[in-house]
Amino acid sequence: MNTTPPETAAEPARPANNATIAHLGRVCACLHTRMTARALTRVYDELLRPSGLKVTQLSLLAAIEQGICGSISTLADRLAFERTTLTRNLQLLREAGLIVPREGTGRAVAYELSPEGRAALARALPLWKKAQDMIEASVGPQVWTETRDSLKALRKAARQVA
Repeated sequence: MNTTPPETAAEPARPANNATIAHLGRVCACLHTRMTARALTRVYDELLRPSGLKVTQLSLLAAIEQGICGSISTLADRLAFERTTLTRNLQLLREAGLIVPREGTGRAVAYELSPEGRAALARALPLWKKAQDMIEASVGPQVWTETRDSLKALRKAARQVA
């Protein structure tokens, strides 16, 4: 049931203040980190294309190979994934034959790389290194180190306020 008076229902919502909107575009932490993430993802994905992997898949394969994930929840927390998004991405890797369930984990679901997954990771790492080196060279080592540290601080702050 619509309880909005008819005279206001037809009026389009208007931004309260154009200055506030402009300010959002200049300072919004989420907007700027997402824009940067999209730009970087394009660079990495393009350079990784010959490997058949995307940078998100590469990061998951690398994390699984490192053994940093005793469970999906641990991996989701470590890589700042929503659990459902991570589950969907892991399912795609499993369907591609790149990961397999790890034996002896009881009820918890954990994965390890298949031989195909290890081969894909080995093919992708030199391509990833090229992308990483290009980005670092374009901003310089000091800016990259400061940026990386700032991103870690932002991630920590976001987890604290969530």
